[in-house]
Amino acid sequence: MADFDLAIIGGGINGVGIARDAAGRGLKVLLVEQNDLASGTSSASTKLIHGGLRYLERGAFRLVRQALAEREVLLRIAPHLVRPIRIVLPPENGPRSAFLIRLGLFLYDRLGGRTILPKSQSLDLSHHAYGVPLLRHYTVGLEYSDCMSDDSRLVVLNALDAAERGAVIRTRTRCVRAERSEIWTLVLNTRGRRNVATARALVNAAGPWVKQLAETVLRFEEPLPVRLAKGTHIVVRRLFEHGCGYMLQTADNRVVFALPFEQEFTLIGTTDADFVGDPATPVPSVQEIAYLCEAANRYFREPIQPVDVVWAFSGVRSLYDDGAERPDDVTREYVLALDEGFRLAPLLSVYGGKITTYRRLAEAALAKLGHFFAAQRPWTAQAPLPGGEFDPRDLSAVVTDTGRRWPFLSEYHVKRLVSAYGMRVDRILGKAKKMDDLGRRFGADLTAAEVRYLMQQEWAETADDVLWRRSKIGLRLSREDREALSQFMVNSVGGST
Repeated sequence: MADFDLAIIGGGINGVGIARDAAGRGLKVLLVEQNDLASGTSSASTKLIHGGLRYLERGAFRLVRQALAEREVLLRIAPHLVRPIRIVLPPENGPRSAFLIRLGLFLYDRLGGRTILPKSQSLDLSHHAYGVPLLRHYTVGLEYSDCMSDDSRLVVLNALDAAERGAVIRTRTRCVRAERSEIWTLVLNTRGRRNVATARALVNAAGPWVKQLAETVLRFEEPLPVRLAKGTHIVVRRLFEHGCGYMLQTADNRVVFALPFEQEFTLIGTTDADFVGDPATPVPSVQEIAYLCEAANRYFREPIQPVDVVWAFSGVRSLYDDGAERPDDVTREYVLALDEGFRLAPLLSVYGGKITTYRRLAEAALAKLGHFFAAQRPWTAQAPLPGGEFDPRDLSAVVTDTGRRWPFLSEYHVKRLVSAYGMRVDRILGKAKKMDDLGRRFGADLTAAEVRYLMQQEWAETADDVLWRRSKIGLRLSREDREALSQFMVNSVGGST
């Protein structure tokens, strides 16, 4: 008798999505992650929940249709995390003419069964606020809807929901050996301590490590068709005042987004290049940073240089190698490969995928494994993620009510807390009557009460877990603030606060 029905290796969006779905169907689930949740690719995205407008020109209609449908599902089940955004596309001379862009947006409006988000429209940028930050020769534009989200918090909340439904989530735990028979026997290492867990089925959702895990730990004999692609983003001080984003066409016929980020900043990305090396340490190159600055400078009146970058980060995507010549032409559709044999426990390997379609990927994974388990039917499309138990149209009302209940908070603080925790904000604020009741402040509006919650409920163990994955407050904290937070967390674990 195995300890678990399903073991999952990998705490990115695909792994936690599968864990949540499986736990909600009554399966006993174990998820192990070698570092922190979302410590790899799943915290290094463009933060968009979108259909992928540019995929239409490659004929990827099924992928776009599925992603557009999921966009509104996620908006309904996580209305605090997933927020609508309008994106402006100023047409350029080149292969993407204004006519082709209009045709693409016509399809984009209709493929996914849009019901919540407004449709696309044309803009006179010479008389519109969206045209103010652009160079003067951009006088017309096209505007369409998508959504943005905090990618790493989306991971954490899926893990949290999985845990509340019975899944065991073990971070900072590495699978060092796996023996396969009628069940899987996994040897796990958590900070030098070893133990063994058994499972009836195993999912390799290790993202950029999927091939390495298969070869070194699972000892899989067949080579996996994996292609690693690196994407880099930069963050600069705010280039525009409004809440709209921009899709920018580049000189090499790619597209780059410029998006409002954390109120005071603009996020610009992404690049797309083949990657060779350690997926744990992708570093933005000087050339990639300069490329993104140049892309922005083709459009915005306020020029930026590499010296203006306040944060740069890279992520490595694990794509299914379909033989495409350029990395940005490789399919973004997920591929699920099931390996099974007589008296051998099944192994499911996960390739590719997008943040937007993680929930559908999880459903497909459970369907692949369905004949091994007497599991329940799919359920995640209707069940809100923790804190998301309200209609997306009521977000402003939730913010207003939160500000009324805790009037000592600043407007920005209220919006940030609601965006992160939704209806669970009271688990942090509790019966506080004044700011001092929330304990020590670590710069910006981060308080001891919030840090304790993240440590106790959301697997945060280090300052980076709090500042870059449970939030993006790291953009606002000084080195001294970060060191103080780190020491506070160490003392809290030891029992002193």
